[in-house]
Amino acid sequence: MQDTRALIKRYYAAFNRGDWESMLACLTQDVVHDLNQGPRETGREAFRAFLTRMERSYSEQLRDIVVASNMEGTRAAAEYVVHGTYKVSDEGLPQAHGQRYVLPGGAFFDIRNGCIARVTNYYNLQNWIAQVGGEQRAAGAIDNLGP
Repeated sequence: MQDTRALIKRYYAAFNRGDWESMLACLTQDVVHDLNQGPRETGREAFRAFLTRMERSYSEQLRDIVVASNMEGTRAAAEYVVHGTYKVSDEGLPQAHGQRYVLPGGAFFDIRNGCIARVTNYYNLQNWIAQVGGEQRAAGAIDNLGP
């Protein structure tokens, strides 16, 4: 249980440093990544491509991170607050011009052999769109990777 929490904390510490290689090292080769209101991606290389897309459009820091896990250490959850800047427009989302946002979010994890085997992220897309001044409805952005 403690090892699982330490793994998730290490994963998010790497995220906050922008250290993608350390973040990827926390994942299994066949990691499943469920994007918020988007497709499921599989594999560490797909996750690497996701991080590249995210880095292009968003600058984010996660704060107030709370991690919980089951007794066996095979499942975990995290809650956090995203503090971000929307740098470059992401396809299908409002135009970016440096808007700042603060957004609660969370994630669920499956753990296998000391690595993250699944990560499922959640946040309120309509809240984010409202914060960055988007006029479109969130339903029109369902397939996007978003923040």
